[in-house]
Amino acid sequence: MTDKAEIMDESAIMRAVTRIAHEIIERNKGVEDVHLIGIQRRGVPLARLIASKISDVEGKEVPVGILDITFYRDDLSMLSEHPVVNGTEINFPVTDKIIVLVDDVLYTGRTARAAIDAVMDIGRPRIIQLAILIDRGHRELPIRADYVGKNVPTSRSEMVNVKLMEFDGVNKVTLSDIKPGLKK
Repeated sequence: MTDKAEIMDESAIMRAVTRIAHEIIERNKGVEDVHLIGIQRRGVPLARLIASKISDVEGKEVPVGILDITFYRDDLSMLSEHPVVNGTEINFPVTDKIIVLVDDVLYTGRTARAAIDAVMDIGRPRIIQLAILIDRGHRELPIRADYVGKNVPTSRSEMVNVKLMEFDGVNKVTLSDIKPGLKK
């Protein structure tokens, strides 16, 4: 798949992360009881970046957890006979906390729904909020992000590619066409 456009470069990603961090602080009147949970895979480094920015501003560390939603997906049987499980690491209680789920792209809403289900199986948060780097539209469920880095209207025949240093050696977001016969 060839990139046809660059949506965000590293500077734009960092500005969006900084803005999201400030919005989380503002909406929650500080970071008391705020915990971030990154959705595997690219939501995890984004959650860590947001937590770092919050720490820079507030001088307080915000706990960051890792959530694997593989077994909560409604399309698990269509993914693979042997799905890849990356693991969940949430080393803090979620009950009565403000949980901010962090992911790279919001598309149909199914990943966010699965993440909410997974968190609710762990405990009962006071609030669950959603922070997304890219909102590309095309929702199939009534889910919206509380914090959005950038809204990018797309067609269903396009794919948003979030590339992060931890996995791809670069921080950028690109847009490409999906080859016929491939589905994301």
